[in-house]
Amino acid sequence: MLKELHTAALGLLNTQTRLEVTANNIANAGTTAFKRAGVFERNLVDAKASLFNHAGKLEQDDPPIGSYTDWKAGSSNNTNNPLDIAIDGSGFFTLRSADGEETLTRNGSFKLTPDGFLVSHDGKYVLGTNNEAIRIPDYTSIDGSDGKTERKAVDVTIANTGEIYANDEPVATLKIVDAEDYSQLVRLSSQDFLPDVDAGLVNVPQDNVNIKQGWLEGSNVDIINEMVTMIELQRAFEAGSKVIQTNDSTLDKSMQVAKFGYY
Repeated sequence: MLKELHTAALGLLNTQTRLEVTANNIANAGTTAFKRAGVFERNLVDAKASLFNHAGKLEQDDPPIGSYTDWKAGSSNNTNNPLDIAIDGSGFFTLRSADGEETLTRNGSFKLTPDGFLVSHDGKYVLGTNNEAIRIPDYTSIDGSDGKTERKAVDVTIANTGEIYANDEPVATLKIVDAEDYSQLVRLSSQDFLPDVDAGLVNVPQDNVNIKQGWLEGSNVDIINEMVTMIELQRAFEAGSKVIQTNDSTLDKSMQVAKFGYY
């Protein structure tokens, strides 16, 4: 009886994890460059390990479930903003935080700081191929009529190979990297990833880079599929709850019978 309760509870834990992951996917369906998370069962591997390592014990100590990231590219959305950039193909932009930590992202929604640095939506510096933060120079011009110095509008152009031009003058080239082992990329937020030492980062050759200026990559979440999954999981959770309630009621009646027989 207790075994049935434990098994049902373990199933509920798995279903709860799936519900949490699915709910997070739905919440980020409109997040730029979000990569949906999936869930997989690993009970065969864990059950075998449990069988050999714990004599007479077939139940697992931990919920036999894990998550993974779906790296499929999202659709491209035209924004007409010159500082919005999308990568058409594989690869990541390289960012550096104020404390020196380098992370990867597919979110190319960038902006300029007052001192001209190209930064991400959360203030991380965008790196160039020289591994330095990209800075758009401050252009000025002299008005010949009165000799006043005026700020000249900067026209930022980004070629499809990643070169950045300011008023047709080359400034820097975007550093685009890729990972040999995507499983070693640790999700830090809805859009940023931290590469592990075993990720095998490599610079994408400039000939293989395809940048789309004025575009942003959307989320790769299929909201319809996620909603269907959510409904199925809710029904499975309700069914598991009823199993526990039934076993608990049966156990309670057995205890009452045993108590009556004792007296």
